[in-house]
Amino acid sequence: MSKTYYAHSGNKLDKSDWQLLSDHLHRVADLAASNAEHFKASQLAKTAGLLHDAGKYSAAFAQRLEGRKRVDHATAGAQIAIQQWEHLGKIIAYVVAGHHAGLANGVDPGSNRATLEERLNKDIPLLDKVWKQALMLPEQIPFPSHVPAEPPFHGFQLAFLIRMLYSCLVDADFIDTECFYRELEGKTQNRGNYPSLQKLQTVLGKHLTALQERAAAHSPSEVNDLRKKVLEYAKKQAQLKPGLFSLTVPTGGGKTLTSMAFPLDHALVDHPGRAAKKLRRVIYVIPFTSIIEQNAKVFRDLFSELGEDVVLEHHSAFDDAGFDWREETKDKLRLAMENWDAPVVVTTAVQFFESLFADRSSKCRKLHNISGSVIILDEAQMMPQKLLRPTMAAIDELARNYNCSVVLCTATQPALLSSDEFHNGFENVREIAPDPEQLYKELDRVTVRHIGIQTDEALAERIASNAQILIIVNNRRHARALFELTDGGEGYYHLTTLMCAKHRKKILEEIRIKLKSGEACKVISTSLIEAGVDVDFPIVMRAESGLDSVAQAAGRCNREGARTKAESELLIFTSPDWKVPPELEQAAASMRQVVRKHSDGLLAPEAIKAYFRDLFWHNEEQLDSKKILKAHRDHCQNLSFPFQNIAHDYRIIESHLHPIIIPYDAEAEKWIERLHHAEFVGCIAAKLQQYLVQVPEQAPSVRIDVAPLDHCNRS
Repeated sequence: MSKTYYAHSGNKLDKSDWQLLSDHLHRVADLAASNAEHFKASQLAKTAGLLHDAGKYSAAFAQRLEGRKRVDHATAGAQIAIQQWEHLGKIIAYVVAGHHAGLANGVDPGSNRATLEERLNKDIPLLDKVWKQALMLPEQIPFPSHVPAEPPFHGFQLAFLIRMLYSCLVDADFIDTECFYRELEGKTQNRGNYPSLQKLQTVLGKHLTALQERAAAHSPSEVNDLRKKVLEYAKKQAQLKPGLFSLTVPTGGGKTLTSMAFPLDHALVDHPGRAAKKLRRVIYVIPFTSIIEQNAKVFRDLFSELGEDVVLEHHSAFDDAGFDWREETKDKLRLAMENWDAPVVVTTAVQFFESLFADRSSKCRKLHNISGSVIILDEAQMMPQKLLRPTMAAIDELARNYNCSVVLCTATQPALLSSDEFHNGFENVREIAPDPEQLYKELDRVTVRHIGIQTDEALAERIASNAQILIIVNNRRHARALFELTDGGEGYYHLTTLMCAKHRKKILEEIRIKLKSGEACKVISTSLIEAGVDVDFPIVMRAESGLDSVAQAAGRCNREGARTKAESELLIFTSPDWKVPPELEQAAASMRQVVRKHSDGLLAPEAIKAYFRDLFWHNEEQLDSKKILKAHRDHCQNLSFPFQNIAHDYRIIESHLHPIIIPYDAEAEKWIERLHHAEFVGCIAAKLQQYLVQVPEQAPSVRIDVAPLDHCNRS
C-alpha cells in the first residue's frame, strides 16, 4: 500500500485538509509554465515546477510536517535534473535548488549559502520511488530558441534566462501555497481581476480629447499645438513592431501624457510571430523617489474611474496610509507589489534594475511579469554610469527575447546608439517624437550661459538682489554653507536630502505657492530638485556638473513658458570654494568641452550628443566597473554563474548609509513609539519611510532637521 505524501499541513488531525504533494507540484508546474509563455520557455518552467519539491517524497520530510527537524527538500529536484538532462538540467538545477534559499553561486563560495556544486554533491534523504510515477517528467525538453542549447553559450543570455525561470517558479510556488492557506481560512483570492488595457486606452483617450478641447477654447497657444503634434505623432508610431524606442521631448512638450498614450496603443497592436501577439502591461521606471509620487498621482487620477488598484506604485517611500482606500484595495496592492501583476506599475530605477540582477526570491519573483510589457525608462540619461554596460545588456535582452518594448524617454538622449559611435551600442532604436531638433528649437525658452567663477559671497549677493531665484549646488555641505551666508528671512528656503521626505514635500508645496503668487522665493538646493520637480523660476544658477544635470536644471526655469527667453536665465558657474565632487569631475570636464564648442546652443540635441560621446569615451573602462559582464562570460562555458556575487555587485546605490528616523511631526512620533513595543516591524517600517534620512557610515558631524516649523533647516 503506497504512502500518501503531502506538501503542506492543514488543521485537522486526520489530515483531510492537508495539501497533497502531487496536487501542489502539478499546480505549480502549470502556473510556472503559464508564467513563461511570453518568452517561450513554458516546458522548462513546467519541469522546474514539477521538480521543485520532489524532495518531499521522503520519510524525512513526512516527519518534518509532523513538527520535527528541518529537511532539505530542494536539492533532490536539482540532482534529478542534472541526471536527466545534463546542460539543460543544470539550468533547472539552479532554479529548483534556490527556490527558497536564493540563486547560488555555481562554484565560488558566496555568503551564507552553499554553491550549486556543493548542493549537487550533497547526501540527501532517499526518495520513495513513487515520485517518478507522480511527476511523469518529459524525456526531452525544448530549449528556448533564442538561447544556444549547446556550448559555446552566450553567458549573459543564459544567466538572464535562469533568473526569469527562477521568477516563474517562485511566484507559482508562492501563489499556490497562498491559495491553499487562504482557502483553509475561508478567504477568497485577492489577486488579478484588473481592467483591461483596452479600457485604460479608452479612458486615456477621452481625457486627452477633453484636455485638447479645453486648451483650444481657453488657452490656445503654440505650446499646446506642439504638445498635440508630439502626442499624435507618437501614437502613430505605436503601430511599429515591439523593440527599442526613444522619446526625445524637451521640458514642456507633454512628455508625461505622451509616454502613457504610446505604450497603451502599442500594447494593443497585434504583432504576429511574437510569443504573445499583444503586450500586457505598462511599467514606468523613474530614477528618483522624490518625483515618483507625482507621476503615479497623474496616472492614478487619469484612470480613477476604473478603480483604485489600476496603478501599482512600488518604491521604498510609498505609504498607503495617505489614501482613502478600502482595506481590500490596500491588501490587493500589497500582494501586487510581490509580483507586479497590475496593468500599470510605477517604480524606481533601483527597484527595476537591481531586480534584474538579483538572487533572492523576494526581488526576482516579479521578473516574469516584466516580460510582455512596455517599459518606459523616464529620464533615461540617469542610468547608472558605472553599471551602464550590464544595464544596457539587460534592456537589450528584454527587447530582443522577452517580448518587451523599451522606451528611452528623456529631453537629453544619452547617445547610447551604435549610430552615435557608442561601441556595441543599441541598434534599431526608433524615435517616436517628431523631429527632436526642431522640437528643441520650438521649446527653447531659456538662455543658458557659463558665467565663470562665482564665490559664495557673490552668490549670496545674487540671491539678495533677485526676488525669485534657485541655486543648485553639488553637495549638502555647500548648500548649507551658502544658505548660512544669507539672512534666511521670509521667502528663503534650503533643500537637501538631510531633510526627511515628508519635510521636503511640505517645503516644495510652500515654494510652489510663493512662485505662483509672485512672492519672494529664494531657494538653495542640492540636485534633488532637478529631476521632474514641478517648480518654475525666472533665474536658475547651477554649479558645474554634467550637461545632463544642467539640462535638468533648465527644466526648473520658465517651465510654463510664461516668460520670454531673454527673461529666463540658467547660469552655470564655477565655485572656487567648493571643488566638483570626484564622481562628477569627468562629467563636468565633458560639459566644459561642450561649452567651448557649442556655446550658442548648449542644450541642443547635437550638443547633448557631443557631451555624452566625450563622457563615455573618457570613461569606457568605468561603464562596467564591477566587471559584471565579464563574470557572465568567464562562467559561461561550465554554467557556473556566480549569482550571489553578481547581485552583490550590481548596486545602483553603493554607499554605506544608515537610516535615521526623524520625529518630524506627531504622526512620526506615534509610529516611533509603536516601534519600541512591536513584535513585527514590517508595517511600521513602511509608515516611517517618509521620515527617514540616510546618513553616511563615516559622517563627521551631521546636523539633521528635526524641527517641523524650521523649514530653513537651521537645527
